[in-house]
This record gives sequence, C-alpha cells and structure tokens, in this order.
Amino acid sequence: MENIYRNRYCGEVSKEDVGKKIKVAGWINSIRNLGGLIFITLRDETGIVQIISEDEEKIQDLTKESTASIEGVVRLRSDINPNMKTGEIEIVLESITVLGKCLNVLPFEIGRSKEAPEEMRLKYRYLDLRNSLVHDKILFRVQVIDFLRKIMKEQGFTEIQTPIITASSPEGARDFVIPSRNYKGKFYALPQAPQIYKQLLMVSGFNRYFQIAPCFRDEDCRADRTLEFYQLDMEMSFATEEDVYEVGEKVFYETFKNFSNKEVSPRPFRRIPYKEAMDKYGSDKPDLRNPLIIRDISEIFKESEFNGFRGKVVKAIKVNTCDKPNSWYKKLEEFVKEKGALGLSYLKYEENEFKGSIVKFLNEKEIDNLKSTLDIQNGNVIFILAGDKNIVKVAGLLRNKLGSELELIDNNRFEFCIINDFPMYEYNEEDKKWDFGHNPFSMPKGGLKALEEMNPEDIVAYQYDFVCNGNEMASGAVRNHDIEIMKKAFAIAGYDEEVIKNKFRSLYTAFQFGAPPHAGMAPGIDRIIMLLTEEENLREVQLFPPNVGGMDLLMGSPNTLDEKQLRELHIKIRD
Repeated sequence: MENIYRNRYCGEVSKEDVGKKIKVAGWINSIRNLGGLIFITLRDETGIVQIISEDEEKIQDLTKESTASIEGVVRLRSDINPNMKTGEIEIVLESITVLGKCLNVLPFEIGRSKEAPEEMRLKYRYLDLRNSLVHDKILFRVQVIDFLRKIMKEQGFTEIQTPIITASSPEGARDFVIPSRNYKGKFYALPQAPQIYKQLLMVSGFNRYFQIAPCFRDEDCRADRTLEFYQLDMEMSFATEEDVYEVGEKVFYETFKNFSNKEVSPRPFRRIPYKEAMDKYGSDKPDLRNPLIIRDISEIFKESEFNGFRGKVVKAIKVNTCDKPNSWYKKLEEFVKEKGALGLSYLKYEENEFKGSIVKFLNEKEIDNLKSTLDIQNGNVIFILAGDKNIVKVAGLLRNKLGSELELIDNNRFEFCIINDFPMYEYNEEDKKWDFGHNPFSMPKGGLKALEEMNPEDIVAYQYDFVCNGNEMASGAVRNHDIEIMKKAFAIAGYDEEVIKNKFRSLYTAFQFGAPPHAGMAPGIDRIIMLLTEEENLREVQLFPPNVGGMDLLMGSPNTLDEKQLRELHIKIRD
C-alpha cells in the first residue's frame, strides 16, 4: 500500500489515485443509507467526492454539514457520474474523524440556499456561501480583480492606498461620519470615493495612480446600490479626456472579452453627447442593444387643435410590428402613468391608414407629416407621449419597457458607449438656484471664459460615463485644477470662496503650488461582476452585504453603544 497523501482536496481525487490510500477533509454534503451500504459525499471548495462504507457504526453520529477527515482507498466506480468532476472514482472508507460537528438544524438546504428568503440568507451568510453557486461568484470576483490589477499595471499605473478615515465633504451623497473622542463635537468621515486624495496624488507628482477602492455612501439600498461598494479608482496627470477613454476602453473590453463568451462592442466605443442621449434614448445610460429610438414630433403638433398635443413636448417611438392584445396596451398606459405621464396614445398603421382612438383629432397635414417624419410603413405602431420637457425621461422608460416586452434586446451582447458633455449645472426648482449637475471638481469646456460669458444651462463639462447595456459602469472627468476657474464655478452654484477654503481646504491650498492638468475615472467593480455573472442584484456578488434596509443581519449592525462609549465620544441620544 502506498503512503497516505495528507493534503488532498476533494475535487482533485482522480483515476491516478486508484489503489492508493488517501486522506481528504471537508463538509459532509450528503448521507444515504441503503440498508447496509452507506454513501457519503464530502465537499470542499474544489468539488465533491463520494465515499462508500458498509460499517454503520463508523457514521452513526455523523450529521450533514459537519466537517470531517476521511481516510480510505480509492477505486473506480461501477456507475460513472458524468456530472461530478470525481465521477469516475470513489473512496472506500477506512476511518473517519469528525472535526467540527454540525449541532443545529440548518436554516435552509445548502445546495438550494438561493431559494431561501434573502433575509435568512444574509443572516446565515456563511452557510449561504457554502453553496457553490454563491461561493463561486466570490471566487470569480477575485479573479476579475486580479485581472484588473494586471491590466492597470501593464499600462504603467501605480497601485496606491488612500486613507479610509477622512473629512466630511459635500460630494453628493450623505457621508458616514465617525465621532472623535479627542476632539469634542468634531467628526471624521468614511470616503464616498477617494476623489480628493487622488487629485492630491497628481499634485504630489505621481503620474498614474489606481487602487481597488472601498467607497461608503449613506444612501438607501436598492438592487444596484449598497452602503459599501468597490471601484477601480484611477487618475492620470497631464492627461486629456481621450487618454482616459483609451485606458477605460482597454479595461472594459479586455475584462469582458476575457470573462465572457458574449460579443463585446469593438473599440473605440461609441461616443454620445449627453443631449443626444437624452433626445434619442431618454436616458444618460442607454441600452444600445435596444433598436428603438425616441423621436421629437412637437413641431408637427405645435398648433394642433388636439389639446392633448398642442404646445406640448411630444415624443414618439415607432415599433415595426406589435401584435399584442388591447389588455397589453392598457397595462402599458398604466405603466407610463405610474412614471408621471398623463397618458399614452398609440397609432397603428394598417392598410395604408392610421387606426387608433386619437386619429379623429388629427388633421390631414398632421397625419402626412407624421408619416413622412417617422417613415411609416404598414404594420408599424407609434407610441406617443406628451407633456413638459421631462416627458423625455418617461419616454426613455417606455423605450426600455417596449424593448424588453417585445424581445428586441440581444442578450448575447455587451454594448458599450461613452456618454460625454454632461451639463455643468442643473437648475434646482425647489431652491431656485443652480446646482452642480455632476462632479463639482470637473473642468468646464471653455474654461473661465465659458463660466463668465455663457448661461449656466449651456455650459458643458469634461465629464463622461462609460455605459454598458443600460448600466452606468464608470464615471469620470477632466478635473478643474485652476483656482480662478474653481472659484467662478462654485460661485455660480452659490458657494463663495470661503466655502471652498473650508470644505475643500486641501485642494484649494494644493492647487496654488503648481497643479498639473489631470483626469480620471472609476469603474464600478460590483457592477462589472453583476453583468459578467448575469445577476440582477448587487448583494449577490458581495461577500457580506447588508440587506435592502441597510442592516447587517449577520453582524447585527447598526447596533447600540453603552453609556460609557457614548460619553467618551461626547454623544447624547435624542428622543
């Protein structure tokens, strides 16, 4: 008999081991007693192996999900299991040692944990992660991150870690704050992103920086957003918008090409200005797999006698064919009303004429203009929405809905694009003032002259998003490194120089010591994994995520502090 091989993994036992005495360890995956012949499967991260025994005494106290080490002789199986990596062999049990006994009833069956309620899965996440369908996604995540690091280093980027404990700053979302014990009434914050630090690195003389950065935002959780997430943070000194595009395209193209068999849109990715994206797709993160286009037909009905269209912003979506019952159209109307529209009109073009409830309100000229503008053919259906300027966003949601329900989307493609030329400002109707529309640290196109001479609504910024299949995958900008431009940009948004000095002291000061032009972006790692694994929920690709309410059911957070801790932190709980 050959020596025992002490460090064997379950999934690595093979025909080469036949006749050898080996030792394996893992979790008891299943136990079947067929009346004198016992079958056990043992599982570890590498796979499952079958053990066979005729001695019931050896396994009488054995329970599923206990950990055990098993010694025995490998032999060929008479009934090969093609669904198991080790399906050609089995181990004849000689001895078994229970290493960690499973004492409790399992809250769910390990192999079917994804069928359990999410709250239960998150509470017992360590059990959920034993399920290979869940476990393998975390291992896949590790592989992707390793690949991203490799790509960045090949392009001359240096991996640098920035601080986690920082200062609170107005960057868009709520900060997670940390009360200071030594400085009464003052607080640290967790970074929403390493934005300021990475810009300071450029001022420090680093050429190309990156890190796998944890980011923290006190926002309501949803399917594609959690309190803590990771991004591939990067910044480049003496760089232009196109320099960042080139790096981003390489990162996304090579990652998706390497980890998926789907078709990936070729480089360079299509560039779409923000205004065009909103006009044609009703979204700044359009799914370009969807062939439907939104058309503006307001001019046709500018002086119409039909009150539903006259003087309004009117948007149309043409569908080549749409063989659906009236009940389907009714549900579609309910959908757009839920999204803020007053209603939905539709026209079918059959036998060389329009049919629909609104035809009687349209004159011959309007009908002819509609036919020529939209190039109408027999079988076409036009969906029409009317309202104020915001109706285009509802039209974008309708476009997505139609693309999905009419099965117009090719799910075997990853279609990337870059949305650029975002508005520098957007008007806040509630506060009656201009706010930053995107990143406040972005450089306006045209620089100081644009800020001084143009209307705020017409100023665009060097801001860009990478988008894939309707998902925002990365956001970035050419940064504002000029103090005078920064002061003017913030003044338009209602912030004087003192605010910049106080809230962004480090950047304000650093930029007075010779700051280089710099630009960067930050692809979202969790969303990359989501798309590659075809998951619809971010929590499925994170290790120990909170639930949709932001609670960590595993660790029991957020939790309370005792009176001594509160006193040390100078905190008093208000009713």
